[in-house]
Amino acid sequence: MTILVRPRALEDFKVREFQLLIDGRWVDGSSGASIERKSPGHGVVVSRYQAATKADAERAIAAARRAFDTGTWCRMTGAERSNILLKAAELIAARSDELAYLDCIESGKPISQAKAELGGAVDIWRYAAALGRDLHGESYNTLGEGTLGVVLREAIGVVSIITPWNFPFLIVSQKLPFALAAGCTAVVKPSELTSGSTLVLGEILMEAGVPAGVVNIVTGTGAEVGAPMTVHPDVDMVSFTGSTLVGKLTMANAAQTLKKVSLELGGKNPQIVFPDAELDDFIDAAVFGAYFNAGECCNAGSRLIIHRDIADDVVARIAAHSAKVKVGDPLDPQTKVGAIITPEHLAKIDGYVRNAATGGANISHGGEPLELGMGQFMSPTILSAVQPDMAVAREEVFGPVLSVLTFETLDEAVRIANSIDYGLSAGVWSRDFDTCLTIGRQVRAGTIWMNTFMDGASELPFGGYKQSGIGRELGRHAVEDYTETKTLNMHLGRRKVVWAS
Repeated sequence: MTILVRPRALEDFKVREFQLLIDGRWVDGSSGASIERKSPGHGVVVSRYQAATKADAERAIAAARRAFDTGTWCRMTGAERSNILLKAAELIAARSDELAYLDCIESGKPISQAKAELGGAVDIWRYAAALGRDLHGESYNTLGEGTLGVVLREAIGVVSIITPWNFPFLIVSQKLPFALAAGCTAVVKPSELTSGSTLVLGEILMEAGVPAGVVNIVTGTGAEVGAPMTVHPDVDMVSFTGSTLVGKLTMANAAQTLKKVSLELGGKNPQIVFPDAELDDFIDAAVFGAYFNAGECCNAGSRLIIHRDIADDVVARIAAHSAKVKVGDPLDPQTKVGAIITPEHLAKIDGYVRNAATGGANISHGGEPLELGMGQFMSPTILSAVQPDMAVAREEVFGPVLSVLTFETLDEAVRIANSIDYGLSAGVWSRDFDTCLTIGRQVRAGTIWMNTFMDGASELPFGGYKQSGIGRELGRHAVEDYTETKTLNMHLGRRKVVWAS
């Protein structure tokens, strides 16, 4: 049985109050309304944010527009911007315990995981700072004796950044520092469920020396705040992470003024396992990939596609390993699977499991919500005998639910892996490098892990094929995504061609 860690009450806990950051000042929202966030693991209010409106979003956009058009930030040298970003990275590191704690109590993720994410975020800010000094264009002196061509990379302008609730600080760190490194200004809208750490980031950026208006943070719902940020004519680009459905709406909104969009959306990521795989390594990776962040992760390894000859043994071993996973209090350092973000989302996860069981899938482990006295939790769940056409095999459950499918040939495994609308990531397990490379070439996904799963680095691009999104985050080209190219075609001396005389 899965080990349960019962949540403890937050005694003497004071609700943290936050304001909006607009044009370098902390201000209240125009409506006077607020949003209360209850800890999903403890059931008590832990944060209170301003419920911003369209008017507040427009104020933030106007501030970002002024800051960009006056050149406060974009006309700094790359070295000057880089130094400020490096200062921000140091301040993030200094406040990492505070930031991790906010992410833990607001999202329900385990505190140990939140701290690890903060370490990764610090590395991303440092990497983006380095790229800010290395951003450059091109020159062409081969166009003829009297012609010189120069291609510039200029900051695209005002960027709307909209982030989700599952990785509050990490995902804003995959976007904002690269936009800033390029010279852009930004309006940031974190999820109304997990805004705390992003608002603290605002404090950090002001302390680091980011000028007023360059970064603005507004909290509220997608309908009230997010939608205006995607349609406003003074916004030049939208960077969004969230569900594929909302991503499509974002793209449609941005199309009204032909804004550039970067979308990191859903995933239904397979791990393909061959009989010659190092199974001890895979078993642990399968449990990690399925239950990390309670499965509330676009990169979750939620589909296992296992060779039929080893499927029964592998499922039994994964179930035994899953029984060792500690579920419960997010503040306990030993917890591996924390709370589910909302009661409504827990019901949705449970519905997928119930429907799969009714449709013929076997519940090989877990399969039901857990009652721990407060908060909402889901048992790590394994569904075997899953068929490729089942909803649980095709749709993003976004919970700690692992679907197991089987195959006999490599071509069949590839066909199953590619049969859905998503293409974010995949894994392949085999000692045969030819097998790994063939899968890596044929599976349509943005990242293919070979004999590992969910490893990453700031240097490696991240993004998806198909309905998993558009564009890439991280990697050395991430900063270029927030730029436009401009050609300077220069003629030396008098123009020699006379068109009419």
